[in-house]
Amino acid sequence: MLALPGALALGAVLASATPASAGGRGPRPAAATRIVVAADGTGDATTLQQAVDLAPAGSAERVEILVRPGRYHGRVDVGSDKVNLTVVGSTGDPEDVVFTDDRAAGTPKPGGGTWGTTGSASVTVSGAGFEARHVTFENAFDEAAHPDLPGHQAVAVKTRADRVAFDHCRFLGNQDTLYLDTPSADVPARVYVTNSWIEGDVDFVFGRATAVIEDSTIKALRRDSTPSGYVFAPSTSSGFAHGFLVTGTRFLTNAGTGTYYLGRPWHPSSNPDTDPRVVVRDSWLGVHLRRDDVWTTMSGFDWVPGSNAEHANTGPGALTGPGRPQLTAAQAAAHTRETYLSGDDGWSPCHAR
Repeated sequence: MLALPGALALGAVLASATPASAGGRGPRPAAATRIVVAADGTGDATTLQQAVDLAPAGSAERVEILVRPGRYHGRVDVGSDKVNLTVVGSTGDPEDVVFTDDRAAGTPKPGGGTWGTTGSASVTVSGAGFEARHVTFENAFDEAAHPDLPGHQAVAVKTRADRVAFDHCRFLGNQDTLYLDTPSADVPARVYVTNSWIEGDVDFVFGRATAVIEDSTIKALRRDSTPSGYVFAPSTSSGFAHGFLVTGTRFLTNAGTGTYYLGRPWHPSSNPDTDPRVVVRDSWLGVHLRRDDVWTTMSGFDWVPGSNAEHANTGPGALTGPGRPQLTAAQAAAHTRETYLSGDDGWSPCHAR
């Protein structure tokens, strides 16, 4: 579909119906607005931030941002008033559309100070109902080029909104790649990631959101340290019903055998009122995971066997033992996409299988 020029595109009703989603869940809600992003200036905006700024605030209808191929540099902030946005790569190949930035937590800010972990995010999503398909989110911070910089945390995406979904996306970084957060410690938020690729090294999937990662690939990168890294660092609030659930996912690596922990409990600001939780089930685990103790401590806080568990995993890294607690079939029935995401409003991401 060709972009309508300038302001005419904003508010244009899409002529074509949206295709039905996988799994027989019915048609995806049609977007009332389409905004086209093209780096060469042939669209309505040349950056994702410009497109987000063009989107109407508080839209009850879905707003589609169609992004043509290119590498788009610079931070993007989707404010809490920009709800129901869908960002779509126009070719269907996430490698063709890359949103990238290269700042870390310790990178100096103009005017003084540093960005911190949250400020390092290439893309921050605070608007509820955000979706992204067929795009790449990258933090290209070069750790090797900045060995003396304090704070190498470099977030590709930070979410702090409810009903956020990513389908066929890539998340690229090193430390703290994907930050799945909530608006506040006592307000839950749900995130769904499917058919996607996530890579990093230290705590590279972390935060307090209720999140399901399904049918995806999680790649642990080689790192010159012992251990090489940690995959998950959940910080689930004690009052939340669920933390992270990973299912049907492949855990790959280019790191050495037994050099990675599956996870460790993050207690932000050493807050004891936190119950970090992650369940990994029905997934394929590589040789990089430690054999007998895949969970470990963080900042003096220990992991809890009842909150961290595995179920029906396969692959050379799928082992059992005292340090590898397993859910029974009855227990596993409480750890599904539906139980984690449905909530009081019955949310079911339309691209969930």
